[in-house]
Amino acid sequence: SGADVRLWHQSLIKLLPRQQLLGQHREITALRGLGWGRKHATVDYVFRHSPYKLFQFHILVMDEMSSRGYHPDPDWRDPLYRGQRCKSYDQLKAVRLTSPIYPEHTTAYLEECLENLRNKGIIIHLSDPDPDVQ
Repeated sequence: SGADVRLWHQSLIKLLPRQQLLGQHREITALRGLGWGRKHATVDYVFRHSPYKLFQFHILVMDEMSSRGYHPDPDWRDPLYRGQRCKSYDQLKAVRLTSPIYPEHTTAYLEECLENLRNKGIIIHLSDPDPDVQ
């Protein structure tokens, strides 16, 4: 299940089941650290943008985790931080927050993500208020 590396479409973050939300956090910490710039078909677009955008996306994910009672390491809230095994950035120019954060997160990308989740047996209706209520 964790084999497929991707950033979920931004509008899905609040709706992801626990496993996918926590998986997304792990994915982003890897990308922010040693995985930065490592070619991978489904996340290559991330490397075309400043690492600051990944930080902005990560904040969304961590805010959602916090709202569900999880406690991601607060060090990740520093845009320069790259994890324990990776030297922090000396500096990183802040970029304007756009909506969506990644222009690649189009309606077609959303459909692809929903399909990917359906294949895992996870049905998400974008109107659902809470993903964990069955």
